Amino acid sequence: MIWLGIALFSAVQDVLVMRAEGRHHSWARLFATLLLGWLVWALATPLVLRLGRQYPPLRFSPISTWLIHVAACAILGLVSAAWEALLEQFLNPLQKSPAPGPFRSLWLDTLYNEVLLYLSLYAALLAISYILESKERLIRQQIETARLNEQFSKAQLDALRRQIEPHFLFNALHAISGLVREKRNDAAVTMIAGLSEFLRKVVDTSDRHEVPLGEEVQFLQKYLEIQKVRFAERLQLSVEIPEILFTALVPSLILQPIVENSIKHGIAKGARGGWIRVTAFRSDGRLTLRVYNDGPGLPPDREKTQSGIGITNLRSRLRAMYGDAFEVSLRNHAAGVEVLISVPFRESLG
Repeated sequence: MIWLGIALFSAVQDVLVMRAEGRHHSWARLFATLLLGWLVWALATPLVLRLGRQYPPLRFSPISTWLIHVAACAILGLVSAAWEALLEQFLNPLQKSPAPGPFRSLWLDTLYNEVLLYLSLYAALLAISYILESKERLIRQQIETARLNEQFSKAQLDALRRQIEPHFLFNALHAISGLVREKRNDAAVTMIAGLSEFLRKVVDTSDRHEVPLGEEVQFLQKYLEIQKVRFAERLQLSVEIPEILFTALVPSLILQPIVENSIKHGIAKGARGGWIRVTAFRSDGRLTLRVYNDGPGLPPDREKTQSGIGITNLRSRLRAMYGDAFEVSLRNHAAGVEVLISVPFRESLG
C-alpha cells in the first residue's frame, strides 16, 4: 500500500505537469508506465528488508556485508531499469515515432539516468529495516525486562512470605511449649490443632500473593483462636469488617503479623491483657485496614520505626507489590497503639 501511494503520487504529478506544459502524449499509457515502473521495488522490498536484518550495514560491519548490499543494489537497479525499458518500448507513452528502441539502449539509458534514485531507494529501505529491527529489539528487551522484573518481584515476595511463616510458627511453638510446661495439656492440644489448620490454609494459598479480604479475615480468625488459647481471658478480640469489603484484594497474611505485634508488644506486657480491634473501610479508591490495641503506647521516637520482622516484612512486601502507592503508619491513639495500612482498592474477579 505504501508503494502504491508513492506510485500514484509520482504518476499523477508527472502527468499533470506535462499536461500543464501543453505536451501531447498518450496520457493513459504514460500514467500506466509511471505507475507500473515502481512494481519491481514494491516486490523487492521484503527481500531488501530481510537482507538488512540478516546483514546490518553498520559502521564496523565486515566488508562482506557491504559487498552483499552493493551487489543486491546493483541487481535490483538492473532489473528495475530493464522493467522500465520494457514498459517504454511496448507502451510508447510519449508517442515517439519511430517507436523507442532497441531494448539494450533503453535499458542502459534508464540505468544511467536513474542510478542515483536506485541508490537512494535502496539506502532508504535499509534505513527502514534498521529502524524496524531496532524497534522490535527494543520491544523485546522491554518485554524481557518486564518478565525478569516480574520474576524478581515474585521471588522477593515468596522469600518474604517464607520468612513470615516460620516467624509465626516459632512464636506459636514457643507458646505451645509454655502451655506444656504449665501442664495445660488440653490447651496445648487445642492450640496444636488450630495451628495445624492454620498452616494448612497457608499452604493452600502459597501460590497467591493477593487474596480476597474475606479469606484474610478467616486466616486472622484462625490465628486469633490460637492466641486465645494461650492468653484466655486476657485477650479480648473484635473484628469488625463490613462484608461488602470481603471481595477487596489484599496481600496474603497482611493482618497476622500486625496482630502478632500488637499481642507481643501490647497485650502480652499487661497483667490484665487488653483489647485488639480490627476494622477496615474504603475511601477515595483506597482500602484502609486498622489494627488497634489498648496496650502500652509507642515511645515518641519510635512511632514511625519498623517494629520487628513482621512490620519490616510488611513494608517490604507492600513496596514490592504497590511501589509507592501504599501507606503504613504506627501511632499512639487513645491509650493504645494504632496501625493503619492503606492500599489501592481492587476487587477480586472470582
